[in-house]
Amino acid sequence: MNLYFRLFYILLFKVKRLRYRIGLLDEGKISFRALPSDCDINFHLNNSRYLAMMDLARTWLMAEMGLLHLFIKDKWMPIMNACTVTYIREVKPFQKFDIKTKMIGWDEKYYYIEQRFESENTLHAVAYVRGVFIHKGRRIEIDELLKVANFNESTPELPEPIMHWKMLLDSKKKHHS
Repeated sequence: MNLYFRLFYILLFKVKRLRYRIGLLDEGKISFRALPSDCDINFHLNNSRYLAMMDLARTWLMAEMGLLHLFIKDKWMPIMNACTVTYIREVKPFQKFDIKTKMIGWDEKYYYIEQRFESENTLHAVAYVRGVFIHKGRRIEIDELLKVANFNESTPELPEPIMHWKMLLDSKKKHHS
C-alpha cells in the first residue's frame, strides 16, 4: 500500500516541482527510505520491494526526461520484458538510499535500463531492465520512441554485460520453445 502513496507523491508533488530536464541517456536519481513495511523477516529491504521501487524510479526517470506527460497523454504503457538484479549489500530499515536510473541503449526491439541502489557511497544492488512501450496492444517502435524524445544522436553501443544478458535471454527462449 505504501508504494501507492509513494507513486501518488511522485505524480502529484515531485513532478510539479521538477525544474530541469535530463537527456535520454542521462542518469536520473530518486531517493527513498526503507520503511519497516518494505522489509522482510531478515530486517532488510525485501526482494520484491526492489522491483516495485525500480518501477517508481523508472516513472521518475520519464518525468525527469520530460516524457511522462506525453506517454500518459498518448496512453503509452511501459512493459518490462526482462529484469536481472544482483544484490550486493542489504538496505536496512529506515536507511535512506538512492536509485540511480539510466537508459543505456536499445536494439531493434527493446530499450535497456540500468538501475543502481546506492547509499553513502555504498552500492546495494544493480539491476538491468529490458522493456518496450505498447499502445492499444501494439509495440511502439524504437524509432518512434526516439522521435518523441527528440533524440537525434547516434545509437549508443550496448555494454558487454547487456550483450551477454541478451544472449542468455535468447538461449532461455529457445530452450523453452
